[in-house]
Amino acid sequence: MIFFWIKESFRLIARAKSSFFLSLISMSIALALISASVFSINFSNYLQNKLKRSVNINVFLNDTITKKDINNLKKKISNEKFVYSVRYIDKKKAAELFIKDTGEDFRKLIDYNPLPASFAVSLKGEYVTRTSIKNVVKKLSSFVGVNEVSLKYDYIYKLISYLDRMKNYIFIFALVIFFISLYIVYSTILLVINSKYTELNTMKLVGAKLSTIKIPIILNGFFIGVFSTVILFVIGYMFVYFLSNYLPIRELLGFESKISLIFLAVLGPVIGLAVSIISLRKITLKF
Repeated sequence: MIFFWIKESFRLIARAKSSFFLSLISMSIALALISASVFSINFSNYLQNKLKRSVNINVFLNDTITKKDINNLKKKISNEKFVYSVRYIDKKKAAELFIKDTGEDFRKLIDYNPLPASFAVSLKGEYVTRTSIKNVVKKLSSFVGVNEVSLKYDYIYKLISYLDRMKNYIFIFALVIFFISLYIVYSTILLVINSKYTELNTMKLVGAKLSTIKIPIILNGFFIGVFSTVILFVIGYMFVYFLSNYLPIRELLGFESKISLIFLAVLGPVIGLAVSIISLRKITLKF
């Protein structure tokens, strides 16, 4: 029976090539839109982490600290779970940065360097939140040899607020695109089924079972989803190959993106099945 349904499904494709290609195009467009929304979410996550890692916490050291203690302290800070990177800035480098930023050379007025050595600590993206930053500052301040921990709270909190709003907008955009895509596929398949009502009524007259009428059409929707997914992956591969010259694709296509690829691979056939079943819900053996 299964082979009969599959055979009938392919006969439907052969008998109604124009309807099949219309459904295939609409499904491919829908999957492309959904892929664009998924990619935008991945890209926004990448961009957020990049921006968050640009936030530096300045850990100023005591002038009496030894070189050995500095190395040990750097290792301790680097081993903390919230730390992405640690950069040591000695007193000479601190003076150069101060002169570059302010344009004032204090060395003309005093014969010593009052600026302390420090660590510029950047955090992992998930720890750049209001609560986490306070805990991070408290932890860094507790290390022996640390004189003061400084950061621009106003700038960081504005950045966090902006990124949170941006993430919400991206998710709303993705949901809207997803439902629009579903509607495109549903409308197209419903249009195709409506064009086959005469054929379906003929099958009823000859005593065909409801399963004989519906299942080939449902499988047809499944195969449309499979073929659309193949088209999407071919176009996606070409798109990624082109973008690899301009964007850090390897970072964008990380673990989360592998899950996204599996999601997109399954999504096409699932949408095809679901939309076909919903579209056929009003078809019965009654005349």
